[in-house]
Formats: sequence, structure tokens, C-alpha cells
Amino acid sequence: MGFLSTAGGSLREAFFMFWETLWALVLGFGLSGAVQAFVPRGQMQRVMGGRGPAALTRSALLGMASSSCSYAASALARSLFRRGADFTAAMVFMFASTNLVVELGIVLWLLIGWQFTLAEFVGGVIMIVLLGLALPRLIPRGWIEAARQRLDAGADSGSGTHSGVEGPAGGPDTLAARLRQRSRWADAADYTIADLTMLRREIVIGFVVAGFAAVAVPVSFWNAVFLHHHGALTVIENAAAGPFVAMISFTCSVGNVPLAAALWKDGISFGGVTAFIFADLIALPLLFVYRKMYGGRLTLRLLGVFWLVMSAAGLLVELIFGAVGAVPATRPAVIAPERFGWDYTTILNLVFLVVAAGLYWLHRHRDRLGWQGGLVQDPVCGMQVDPQHPGAVLRDGGQVRYFCSGHCLERYQAGDRSRA
Repeated sequence: MGFLSTAGGSLREAFFMFWETLWALVLGFGLSGAVQAFVPRGQMQRVMGGRGPAALTRSALLGMASSSCSYAASALARSLFRRGADFTAAMVFMFASTNLVVELGIVLWLLIGWQFTLAEFVGGVIMIVLLGLALPRLIPRGWIEAARQRLDAGADSGSGTHSGVEGPAGGPDTLAARLRQRSRWADAADYTIADLTMLRREIVIGFVVAGFAAVAVPVSFWNAVFLHHHGALTVIENAAAGPFVAMISFTCSVGNVPLAAALWKDGISFGGVTAFIFADLIALPLLFVYRKMYGGRLTLRLLGVFWLVMSAAGLLVELIFGAVGAVPATRPAVIAPERFGWDYTTILNLVFLVVAAGLYWLHRHRDRLGWQGGLVQDPVCGMQVDPQHPGAVLRDGGQVRYFCSGHCLERYQAGDRSRA
């Protein structure tokens, strides 16, 4: 009876965390879909080919405009690198597309406060600067060239990208012109639904894991992983341990946020929670993806550099926020409300459920709006893939299937055909 009670309480906590952030998820993914539909991405390789602060800034801005799940971000970064982008610029793009994103910031604000949203963006900038400094110095150029040759050797390599039409044939490709195209609005809905489909498992797993962490995991467990009451040593150790928890929790992108809220509630330091949020790109499944992309030696070096950058960013965020008095002075007794109420959250959720229904209708009826097609869906994760530049291809007789990455191809071959 004790187990059933604990499990029920954990799932209840997970549901109300989800309910507290539902409207924000719809808003964030909707904005992300609009950016992808109305901001052209055909010139990414050209603007990311150089080095230096200007190139890294462009890469970060493009990453912010291409927010996606960690698997899709890694596949797209691999493709950009293979097609001529500088390796550091490609990694900066990957970090920005999973950390400097609207939906992540909104959900952080709702669950644990605006300070964490601000920390996400301040720390994201710090990580990009540190990556720009560390990667060229800690990874030999010979390793990078070997990785590029490894990718070139793959017969069906590439990357799935959200790449709608670049503009009306024969007409100017300006933002005003794109806003007047009905097909772009259909694209925006399509990207929104595709992104939600891609991340549905991460979101569900993130909330369920956070529910159990908040209810079922004793505080003594976190005390064994994270130091407490040791002054500066606590701050340093928590920032170093945060990425380790992210690595073994198997959650990524926005799915990290509910567990971050549970960690903050249980007493982990501000910098430790921030470093945990940043560490979605070193979850164990992603490390195996990197190994297949770049080889084992480079993957281990990337793990070390990423961990160092994520921990350092978390530590610096805590020091900066502590110096200006922006670290929250209190922690929540509960993460989510204990029951439904007729408050602003419920009203916003009802409004955005209607918005979500409208987006789904546009997605289902996109052909009526002049949608020009050209993209196909990954049969596993639901991501839209450009058949000219897929992440992986499976040819079976006369049938061809396109995937966003080799990871999804492997899942398909193993029997995971949830979208087929």
C-alpha cells in the first residue's frame, strides 16, 4: 500500500507540474515553429564557415532560431560541420539550439522563478564564450579533420532540417513577403506539431522522473550526491555534480526542467541546478550518438570539454547572481499546485489548448493553404526531414524512408515504429 501511495503521489505531482506549464509549452513551441517557418536557413553553411567572435555570434543566433530537441540539434550540427561549417561554430549552434530557447525559459520561470530564466540566458552566453575559447585549444585540428573525413565516408550521411521554401519563386524573399504567404503559416503549424512530436517522450519522461524525484527520492540521496553547508566547496562541487545527474537521468532539452525544479526544492545550489539544466547535451544516449558521428576518441574529449564548460558556466552564474543579490532567497515547499483552481494558469491553459487545436488543424489541412511540401516525416520521432539532406536513409526494396539521424534509424530497425 505504501508503494502504491508513493507511486500515485509521484504521478500526481508530475501531472500538476505539467498542468502548471502547459500553456507555456504551447506558446514556446508555437513561437519556435513560427521562427523556423519565417526565418530562412539556406545560408547557414556560408555564415558559419569562419572563426572568431562574429562567426560564433552568428552561429549562436542561428541556433536560437532553430530550437530543437537534443538529438535533432546534434544531427543538424553534424550536417553543418560536414558541409563546411567550422567545428566550433557547429558546436556553438548545437548548444544555442537546446539552451537559448524560448520554451525552456518560460517553463523555468513558471516552475522555479525568473532568476533561473535569466540564468539560462546569461549562462548560455558564458558557455558559448567558453566553448569558443576551449574547443580550438583542447581538440587537435587533426582529430577534427579525421572526424570530417569519417562523416564524408558515410554513404547516406547528412542531416534532417526544418527547411521550408526559401521564398516565392521569382519574388523578393523579405520577411514581409514571407508573412503574406499562407503556406508559411501552414509550415509554422507543421514545425510546431513536429517539434512537439519529437519531444513528447522527453517531456513525459522529464515530468514523471521529476514527480518521483520530488516525492519518492529521499533527501538523503541528494545529500549523498551534492554537498551541503560547506561554503565555497559546496558551490564548486554542486556545479561539477549537476552535469553528472543530467548524464544519467536520460532526459534532455525541456524535459530537464521539471527535474531541475525537484533538485532546487531539495536544496541543491543555484549553480548546481543551472549546470544541470545546461547539461542536456551529455545524456548517455547522446554520447553514443556522438561516438558514431565523430569516433570514440573525439567523443571522450567532447565530454570532458562540455562538462567543464557546463560546470564552469553554472559556477560563474552563481557567483555573478550572488554578487548582485539575484540568487533566490527561498525555495518552494511544493513545485506544483495540489489541486485544480480557477486561476490564471487554468484560464491560460484553456486558451492555449484552443490555440493548440488550431495549430493541429492547420497541420492536418496544410494542403488547402498552398503548402508546397518537399519535406517528409521521420517515421520514429516525427521530425520533418529534407529528403535532399537526410540524417539517414533506409532503402527496403522499392521503398525509401528518411530519418533525422542515425539514432532514429536504429530505433526503427529495432522495432520502434511509433510514427510509421
